[in-house]
Formats: sequence, structure tokens, C-alpha cells
Amino acid sequence: MSREERASANIAPVTDIDLRALEERLRPFVRTAWLPEVVDGDGPPTASKFAGGPVLAPNEQWPPCGNCGRPMQLFVQLNAADLPTTEAARLLGGFLQLFYCTSEDPVCESECEAFFPHSRSTLVRLQSPGSVRSDHQAMPLPGMFPPRRIVGWTAVADVPGGEELADLGSELSDEESEALDLAGRVPHAGEKLGGWPSWVQGVEYPNCRRCGETMELLFQIDSEHNLPYMFGDAGVGHITQCTTHRDEVAFGWACS
Repeated sequence: MSREERASANIAPVTDIDLRALEERLRPFVRTAWLPEVVDGDGPPTASKFAGGPVLAPNEQWPPCGNCGRPMQLFVQLNAADLPTTEAARLLGGFLQLFYCTSEDPVCESECEAFFPHSRSTLVRLQSPGSVRSDHQAMPLPGMFPPRRIVGWTAVADVPGGEELADLGSELSDEESEALDLAGRVPHAGEKLGGWPSWVQGVEYPNCRRCGETMELLFQIDSEHNLPYMFGDAGVGHITQCTTHRDEVAFGWACS
């Protein structure tokens, strides 16, 4: 909305919004998110990475899709030993892995509704350090995405979006939301560890299958950032985790 339209509708210009006061309201909700620093290449079996060869349990084969039976793409693998200290405990000393079927014949993504948690064409799991062999790596198969190794993390301050702020008891006016958007005070897009989800539609946390507790963001995967893949129409995916049952993780995505 232009300044003239705002004036005719008796709406305060965005520049008249007290951004400092808004940021003070956001302060209790600020979380640290960690943005991955990446280089091309796979690295050792236990490396944190996008795509490439996953570390597996002894005698385990590359995880197949529950629909077409073909090996699924490794989308991300995180090693607790590579994570910032504040986040490492969430992986229980082991590995987080997300496998995702990208088959187009059949189109497992749509047939299995891979945008919902616990789809047959996806697999997200925590592997304990004792359940895998550090020297047992499945070699990438033909058609797999090129790997990118995570070599570090950059800390950023992350804030919830407007709808989530309202759920937390701090609803914003349209003008306040616009002022924050213009100032970049929104959930970070792209891949990140921790922080607040960048929701494309609405707030969609799944519930833990064991206790019913609302899960929280563990890792966010965006379309065509570190993976050459788009979730629907520029969608964003989220790996979530139960804060009580840490081994209970889920993956889902949404697009516009």
C-alpha cells in the first residue's frame, strides 16, 4: 500500500512504526538459528552433508522407497559431532538423516503425500552412534544429487513469523508486520538448524506419535538452495522433533 493510500485510509505510514519498540516486543521470542557453511564434495562417511553417501548400519542397504522400492535420495545427514554445542545434544550423539524419493514414474511424492509427516516415500531418523559403522558408507548411485559437505555454521538471531507470534500471545497489526518484513525481522529462509520455521502457508507443527506433544523445529530445508530440488511450487520443508522423545522426528513441507 502506498503512502497516499495509507493516508486516505488513516493508516500510519510504515516509517512511523516504532521499530525499536517492536524489536523489544520480539526479544523474548528470539532464538539462535545456525546457517550451514558448505563446500562441494562428499567427505568421509560420517560427514554432515547435503546428498552424497550416507553412513549406514552394518549390512544395511541404501534405504528404499516404501512405494516404488527404489533407493531414495539422501537429502541431508547431520553428525552431532559437527554441530554447535548448543544443538549437538538434540541428536543424542548420533546422526540425523533424511531420505526422500524423487521418482517421477511413479510420482511417489504425490502418491504417498510426501508433504505430510511419516510418508512411505520419505525416511527421517536419528541413528545412534553405536548403530552405524563409521567406515560403512553407501556409495552414491546413478542419478543421485551432487553432494555438498557442511564444514561450519553461522549463528543468526531468528524470530517467529506473524501468525506464530499471535499464537504466542503477541499479535501484530498489519502495519507492524509490514515494518518487520521491510526490516528483515522475519524467520530466516534457506537451510538452517534450529530457530523458527519459515512457514509458507500456516503454522503446521506435527504432534509426537508417542506423547501427543507439539514438536519443534530441528532443521529447515528450502527449495533449490543446497539441493537441486523444489518442493511443489517453491516450498519449504521442516524436520521437527519431540522435546521429550528426542528420537521421535518427522518431516513435512508446504508450498504456496
